[in-house]
Amino acid sequence: MKVVVIGGGASGLIAAITLKELGSDVTLIERNPKLGRKILATGNGRCNFMNIDATEYQYNHPYFVKPVFEQMSPEKTLHYFENLGVTARIEDLGKAYPFSEQASSIVDVLVYEIERLGIPVIFDAKVTQLTKPYDFEITLENGTSLHADRVILATGGKAMPRSGSDGLGYTLAQSFGHKITTLFPALTKLELDSPHLKQIDGVKIQGTVELLQYGQVLQVEKGDVLFTKYGISGPTILQLSRKANELLSLEQEAEVKVILVEHLDRRELAKRFLTLEHKTAYFSLVGLVHKKLILPLLSDANINPDSQVKDVPKPQINRLIHLLYDWRFKITGSKDFDDAQVTAGGIEINDVNPQTLESKLVSGLFFCGEILDIDGICGGYNLQWAWSSGYVAAKFAAREKKN
Repeated sequence: MKVVVIGGGASGLIAAITLKELGSDVTLIERNPKLGRKILATGNGRCNFMNIDATEYQYNHPYFVKPVFEQMSPEKTLHYFENLGVTARIEDLGKAYPFSEQASSIVDVLVYEIERLGIPVIFDAKVTQLTKPYDFEITLENGTSLHADRVILATGGKAMPRSGSDGLGYTLAQSFGHKITTLFPALTKLELDSPHLKQIDGVKIQGTVELLQYGQVLQVEKGDVLFTKYGISGPTILQLSRKANELLSLEQEAEVKVILVEHLDRRELAKRFLTLEHKTAYFSLVGLVHKKLILPLLSDANINPDSQVKDVPKPQINRLIHLLYDWRFKITGSKDFDDAQVTAGGIEINDVNPQTLESKLVSGLFFCGEILDIDGICGGYNLQWAWSSGYVAAKFAAREKKN
């Protein structure tokens, strides 16, 4: 069985290795001069390469993910990498990192397997056309072509295009009649509408953020929050960004609510301002919130920072207390695919068999990884999908055709 894997990222690498181990004649096509380029950028170079707690429910289409995870579970993935020599360090929320703390370790062990198994790799190769007059014909930009019985598209999405993921795979899939859902950046930083952004740029807090639509809470995240000159970032915001961008893509409104003092009782805050009534409004907040946040908060509460607390009308004090628990910002957009960790949207999954990841439209065409309309939350879930889907696509692409 001759199989060509297009794309040498996470899902493409495990697919090529699995195919070879199952006896297929496999060739890997990669548009970069090296394999696994995007893997190197994950986890700030540490590579949060999987999540041991991953289930189908951390993804946008659980029913589609479930049969894939039943065949290549997180536990099986962990053992797979242990057998390659990667000792995992399990951190909070099930995040798994190589004990070496180097993303290059993941790439190195996979490339070692590619070389050990003698899998031919065509580097610096861009596929310009994929057709199937009888078998598959893959045409490269330099004019050469390859033929295959089966093809696995593992070209990724549009996130981090510098890694080679520029959406090419969508065009190839569309040439066979596959539909592509709306694409937008996920796990990215959000842009806000606020006059205070330059003033609070660089402020990092531990807090709670909520995604709101018309006042209704859609999602809640706790942890690090980072204000920036364009808006807001941090792990909490990355988690919110998928849903926020989905709303924006539908031209719907979205707000982010920041809770600065969640663990303090409102009555204690009211008592604080009574105790410090001789101080200015500005100094009444020193020691409670980051200094860079004080003037913006007072501005939004319509309080003169130089006024003594005792002279500030009670409705404005109440407004200030309210803002400490409920500081809202309108979301206007997000950083683009250059800064996104993953693409939301992709090949319409109704036209793909969730058990085999084979196209329902074209026999012998398989998909894996980010090219499909599957994305998960932050924390190793998207690489987990890459490994699991790459393995499953290869498992069925390697099977002989039934007569």
